[in-house]
Amino acid sequence: MLPFVTTAFTPFASLFGGVLIGLSAVMVMGLFGRIAGITGITAGGISVVDPTQATARDWSWRLAFLVGLIAAPLLVTAVAVEVPHSVPTNLWGMAAAGLIVGTGTALGSGCTSGHGVCGLARLSKRSAVAVLTFMAFAFVTVFIIRHVWG
Repeated sequence: MLPFVTTAFTPFASLFGGVLIGLSAVMVMGLFGRIAGITGITAGGISVVDPTQATARDWSWRLAFLVGLIAAPLLVTAVAVEVPHSVPTNLWGMAAAGLIVGTGTALGSGCTSGHGVCGLARLSKRSAVAVLTFMAFAFVTVFIIRHVWG
């Protein structure tokens, strides 16, 4: 039986985070002409293993973006008194979830950040279908976990 987890209502922190995500998406598009989708950024960032797949300029910004994704929460944790979070401790469950998400991003030709933030902003029909699909599955998953299993 899974415990019911409540999530704090943080409208101002959420708004601030959304503004930062939007700003980063605009900056990536404006500076590099690329979509700020984590799947694509990661794929290009690890292409350093095969230098024929990316120029040094292309993978350097991707690597900086990924380092920032890891460094930012570590920095906040280091300077904040208490950071509310709800990270599961079930490593097998997290690994399974990661594989499912990875499969979904491969099948959907992108991830939630690419389709949801950048694709919808560009009025992409493909992104709209992708967002509707993953949101529907998210709603169903939360309902099953919280009301059927829990």
